Amino acid sequence: MDTEPTTSGRGGSRSLRDRLRGALPEAMKARDTVAVAALRSALAAIDNAEAVGAAQAPPGTGRADIAGAVVGVGAAEVERRSLTDAQVEELVRAEVADRQAAAGHYEHAGHRQRAERLRGEAGVLGAYLDGADLRRAGPGTSGRDGGTGTAR
Repeated sequence: MDTEPTTSGRGGSRSLRDRLRGALPEAMKARDTVAVAALRSALAAIDNAEAVGAAQAPPGTGRADIAGAVVGVGAAEVERRSLTDAQVEELVRAEVADRQAAAGHYEHAGHRQRAERLRGEAGVLGAYLDGADLRRAGPGTSGRDGGTGTAR
């Protein structure tokens, strides 16, 4: 990668979200399916957390025949919430914990391969929380050669 992730989004010029978003195209180019799945899932969780609930949307201003309807382009647009770096880090940590817990359940159920994949995804995301570059996260992190995309 051109830029390395910084520790926990602090002290660096790029936020954790920006580093995850920047890593996604590189993982796609490397055909690292484990890293791509982990990064997409984490970014989706961040985007979902920024969504505004329906109760916060502006009330309908137009047609009486459709309850709550709004009229006009952008009439129902609401600014998304802005998460702090700490909130983003907390979300990614939750994603890692969820994967580790699910891996344990899969392992217990005899699905070792699925458990290894989930642990690999957790390792990919954990590397960004710990400030490590995907390529330096070590073999076995994403089930490939240190995240470079070449199978072992």
